Amino acid sequence: MKINRLGSAAAVLSIAALALTACGSDNPTGAATAAPAEGASAGAGVSGTLTGIGASSQNSAMEAWINGFKAENAQANVQYSPDGSGAGRKAFLAGGAQFAGSDAYLKDEEKDQAKQVCGPDGAFNIPAYVSPIAVAFNLDGVDSLNLNADTIAKIFKKEITKWNDEAIAKQNPDAKLPDTAITVVHRNDESGTTENFVEYLKATAGDVWTYDVSGDWPKDIQSENAKGTSGVVSTASSTAGAITYADFSAVGDLSTVNVKVGDEYTKISAEAAAKALETATPVEGSGPNDLALDLKRDTTEAGTYPIVLLSYHIYCSTYKDQATVDLVKAFGKYVVSAEGQKVASDSAGNAPLSTSIEEKAAAAIDAITVAK
Repeated sequence: MKINRLGSAAAVLSIAALALTACGSDNPTGAATAAPAEGASAGAGVSGTLTGIGASSQNSAMEAWINGFKAENAQANVQYSPDGSGAGRKAFLAGGAQFAGSDAYLKDEEKDQAKQVCGPDGAFNIPAYVSPIAVAFNLDGVDSLNLNADTIAKIFKKEITKWNDEAIAKQNPDAKLPDTAITVVHRNDESGTTENFVEYLKATAGDVWTYDVSGDWPKDIQSENAKGTSGVVSTASSTAGAITYADFSAVGDLSTVNVKVGDEYTKISAEAAAKALETATPVEGSGPNDLALDLKRDTTEAGTYPIVLLSYHIYCSTYKDQATVDLVKAFGKYVVSAEGQKVASDSAGNAPLSTSIEEKAAAAIDAITVAK
C-alpha cells in the first residue's frame, strides 16, 4: 500500500462558473497556535462559546479553524463534536447546537423543522469543506485499482466477494490479484459521506444499486461497520482485504481506486474533484442565502472525479441575541475566508473554496440577524 493524501498545495476550486443564485467524537480541540490573519480584524473582539456538532469528515479542518479563530479572538471558544452529519443536523434542529457540520444539505422537511428553532426564515447551507471521497482498500502489493461504477456497486453490494474476481481482473490486467475475500466496511451512523457515496452509486450504477439514496447504509447489506470516518478507516486498515469509502484526506496508507468516467479512469485528486464540481447546480427551491449544490455524479467528462464530498456549515438565519449573532458571523466568515480555507487545507489536505464561493458565503453569513 502507499500513502495517498491531498497535498497542502491543492488547487483552488474553480467553481466561479456555477450558476449560483447567491446572496447568498474523534479528537479534542487543541490550544490556539496560529498567528492572527492579515485582514481578519472583522472577527476581533468577539467572545463567548459557540457549539457545533456534525460531520467527522471535517474534524481535522475544524480543529485548524478553531485554533486559527481562537488566535484572533482570545475570549471566544468553539466546541465541535464530530458525531456525524445526521447527528449534527438533529442536534441543530433540536436547538442543541448553534451550527451543524453536514456532508449533506438540509432536506425539505428539515428546512421546515428549522423554522421552529431559527425563526420564519429558517436555516441555510454554506459550503465549507470540499474533498473527494476515496474508495479505499487494504490489499498487500496493490497500490491502486481501476474500477467502473458497476463493479464498485457490486463489491459494496457483496455480489463480488473475491479480489481476483473476473470483473476486477479484466479492468486491471497487470495487477497481481490474490484470491482474498473482500471485506466491505461501511459507516454505522447516519452519515453525509454515506449519502454522497451511495448517491454516486445510484446515479451511475442504478441497475445494480437499486437502494434509495440515504445517509444510512442499506440494512440488508450485512458487512463490517464502524462509527465515523476514523472508525471505518481504522477498521479497513487493520483488516486484510477490506474496502471502504471515506474522506480522501483521512485514508492514511490505504490504497485507492481510480474511478471510470466516460472512457477513462480518473485518479483521485483535488484537481479532479474541482473539475467535477464545475458541473454542479444550485439546489432547486433554495433560499436567497442558501448555497446548497446538486452534483452531477454521472458526468462523462474526462479528468473528473465524481465521488465528491461537499460539506456544509448550517446556520440559523436569526439567533436570540446580538452576542450570539456576532460570534456566529465571526466564526462563519473566518471559515470561508481565504485565510480560514488555507489553514484547513494545510491541516486536512482538502481543497480550498474558490474566491467566488468565499465571497458569496461571506455575504450570506453576514445577513444573519437577531430574532425579532
